Amino acid sequence: MERHAGDILIIGAGLAGIVCALRLLDQGRRVLLLDRDTEQNLGGLAKESFGGILLVDTPEQRRQRIQDTPEQALQDWLRFGDFSRDSAVDHWPRRWAEHYVHDCLQDVYHWLRGQGVSFLPLPLWVERGMTPGGGGNSVPRWHVVWGTGHGLMQTLVQRLLLHPQRDRLTLLCQHRVESLQTTAGAVSGCAGVREASGEAFEAEAPVVIVAAGGINGNLDLVRQHWHADWNRPPETLLNGAHPYADGRLHQAAQQAGAELTHLDRQWNYAAGIRHWGPRKPEHGLSLVPPRSALWLNWRGERIWPPLVSGYDTRDLVTQICAQDKACSWQLLNHRIALKELAISGAEFNPSIRNHSRLGILRDLLLGNRRLVDEVLAHSTDVVTGQSLEELAERMNALQGDQAVDAKALRDMVVRYDQEVAQGEASTDPQRQRIAELRRWKGDRLRICKAQPILDGKALPLIAIREHIISRKSLGGIHTNLACEALRADGSAVPGLYAIGEAAGFGGGGMNGLRALEGTFLGGCIYSAQRLARALSQGGR
Repeated sequence: MERHAGDILIIGAGLAGIVCALRLLDQGRRVLLLDRDTEQNLGGLAKESFGGILLVDTPEQRRQRIQDTPEQALQDWLRFGDFSRDSAVDHWPRRWAEHYVHDCLQDVYHWLRGQGVSFLPLPLWVERGMTPGGGGNSVPRWHVVWGTGHGLMQTLVQRLLLHPQRDRLTLLCQHRVESLQTTAGAVSGCAGVREASGEAFEAEAPVVIVAAGGINGNLDLVRQHWHADWNRPPETLLNGAHPYADGRLHQAAQQAGAELTHLDRQWNYAAGIRHWGPRKPEHGLSLVPPRSALWLNWRGERIWPPLVSGYDTRDLVTQICAQDKACSWQLLNHRIALKELAISGAEFNPSIRNHSRLGILRDLLLGNRRLVDEVLAHSTDVVTGQSLEELAERMNALQGDQAVDAKALRDMVVRYDQEVAQGEASTDPQRQRIAELRRWKGDRLRICKAQPILDGKALPLIAIREHIISRKSLGGIHTNLACEALRADGSAVPGLYAIGEAAGFGGGGMNGLRALEGTFLGGCIYSAQRLARALSQGGR
């Protein structure tokens, strides 16, 4: 049997695992790093992400005259997270939130800058909350990495592979961990098989760190832990998580004595479409829903109050799941699509991913024609038409029913276009939200000011069928501030630690019920930093 040993064993070479390995190598530790994927795919889901990180009181914010403080950020976080009223239930998640907002400037922002990572100059304003003062980000905090998550992970992986202490790192790819091993009551290693050959292996270390992601790549587990607020799981559920984030290590940690918490707290998206080049079963893409589009239920009826992205991602999922079928439509035209249509992630944002300032300027001025053309040409969830009657016919054909009534669709669109013509005098909630969004220049650049749907110069009309898409786990292995895995009685499981999404980004769920966005990459980096520091101080 293949056997390995080290001072510290890290299971999972995503963002959290790689940052932790870097910091431990800085300390001169012997690190054994295992991952199921190939070396060229190191970085996990972070490598596929758009690269947004929630940060507080940064130079980028100050240059834009955004006043922000950790106290203000924490107030937003706790209100928006809707933590349990039972303080014992969310004790450690709350503590993690408190420490993140105070420490992220140094431990995330400045550390990344020291690694050669930079950010776009304009922070974006996401998760504003549905009501003023009722939670959500009160100022723009979402800092996008210049190069997206792809560039972030390229930089950190290169730092790892070229580290001055590289000889102290044993990196084993395509090794799937199946179980954790214990000795004298302490976790002392793991066992598993090599992906390609099926050959068994064992690895031992006095410190074992689970950094293997969440459960959301396993759609059966996602359905099993579906939150009660969302009724029953939808018939069609797309996968936007990493396929290896399957909960295997959660089960292993639980068998070793660790408590799993808040697995029903998930970060899913309401606007998923099927990937036309799938790399995993039910592979989905998360659209950034155009604000000037009409968001309709499966019958082609406008959902009321109107759904507008950028305020509360979880609420969008809740509203779609409240329909008698948990799928929906976006209705727009070609001009709106050019200005506003986007897909989250590195894959479909090449200008930012490839550091092309000219490409970003072109997309802002002329619209993202390349993306729109690709979606229209390849997506099986998109139909077009030169009239609403033609569009309704094709929507029904795609669904295999006659649910969309063409006359009702026309009446609704005409009423909405009349509201568009009213300008700032419009009383339509969607038009009022668009006006609010456009007050921040980061949104104004990507939102039409007053574009009607029925515009002969903006054809074709477009309808996009959307499904719920699984993405991230907000719950996970229960941990304290030292990242020690905890039993149900609050005591630590000797030798076992968890970081990143495996630990709900900290504490078993530091976001609460909903996240301010950007706390995912940020939580991976921060939890890895805390653990490396704790191990150094504890002398393990």
